[in-house]
Amino acid sequence: MRSISENIMQVRRKVDEAAARCGRNGEDVTIIAVTKTRTPEAILEAVKAGLLDLGENKVQEIQDKYEVVSDAATQMKTFVNWHMIGHLQRNKVKYLIGKVYLIHSVDSFRLCAEIDKHAKANGLIQDILVQVNAAEEDSKFGLTVDETPKLVEEILIGLENVRIRGLMTIGPLTEEPEETRQFFRMVRSMYDGMNRDFSHERLDMQILSMGMTNDYEVAIEEGSNMIRVGTGLFGPRV
Repeated sequence: MRSISENIMQVRRKVDEAAARCGRNGEDVTIIAVTKTRTPEAILEAVKAGLLDLGENKVQEIQDKYEVVSDAATQMKTFVNWHMIGHLQRNKVKYLIGKVYLIHSVDSFRLCAEIDKHAKANGLIQDILVQVNAAEEDSKFGLTVDETPKLVEEILIGLENVRIRGLMTIGPLTEEPEETRQFFRMVRSMYDGMNRDFSHERLDMQILSMGMTNDYEVAIEEGSNMIRVGTGLFGPRV
């Protein structure tokens, strides 16, 4: 069994190869280490190997790990960025503001309004991604492609303390990664369109978060510059 650092090297190699296939530089792709159910010890092994972006699916796990991992990283003279990548309930927002660098899973105005409220109370601007359910799967959260621009407009018009940094999507779970390509392509097209057609001081569309362990190479080929990898880095969950 490979070590976490060896897994990281392999993932980085695949990222570089996927980026090269479409004329890009692998260094422009941020790898988020998905730390769901992982111990602080395993997480810090990834941090030591240079992965400084950590993604959690649940608010409680961020609360449980935040101080011990962040403090240990500080002792290592480095800094980690926490990402909320899972579905977020409005009543949990207050536990995240001031801790997370980026919230990936915004899919309604009501949720974003709650984020805005707590960000304002803490005197900061919270960066977010709008989650798109391009395949319109009932099992996944997120907006349809048609709904997404409307929410972006509502956020920009109605709120003051959130900044939209880009889009996030989760490809359909399939044994054949190629089947996800059409959905990544749809979201990339919408991302490009928003960069072309929207202009606002709190719209800074720089992030396209697409791709997980099973399909990140396809996602990168379709324009992703942020991938979320758990099993590919830490191995199967036990």
